[in-house]
Amino acid sequence: MLPLILGAVAGAITGPAIDGWYVHLTKPSFSPPNWIFGPVWTLLYLLMGYSLFRIWRLPATDMRNRALLLFALQLALNIAWSFLFFGLRNPALALGEILVLWVAVAYMLNFFYRIDPPAAWINLPYFGWLSFAVVLNAAYAWLNVWGT
Repeated sequence: MLPLILGAVAGAITGPAIDGWYVHLTKPSFSPPNWIFGPVWTLLYLLMGYSLFRIWRLPATDMRNRALLLFALQLALNIAWSFLFFGLRNPALALGEILVLWVAVAYMLNFFYRIDPPAAWINLPYFGWLSFAVVLNAAYAWLNVWGT
């Protein structure tokens, strides 16, 4: 539930930029329609929450605690991206941050796999969508920042 709640809060705060600044950006041809992001992120945050629950319910060990810390780090980076892209209206800075997020999620998945493989597998759709988001963010940066 925590990822879904934090994602909803970030969306509510940065949402006004979607109807304002964002609609005027040059979009790459493969940019999905705006309506798809809400359902996709809702599903991904629910999956992330379930994987977090699977890790949290494990016996309290150093490995479990490190896994929880890695989850918190990637979630903070996930939320921060919205503020960089939509809040600061900076696709280039957001691209640098989403690359760090991508590495953090990859590391988290590897770590999760070592202590609860299903918790890692559950996050593969997130990692796939995030990989697409990296390419999409790069295209937005190219078309609206560097390509001008």
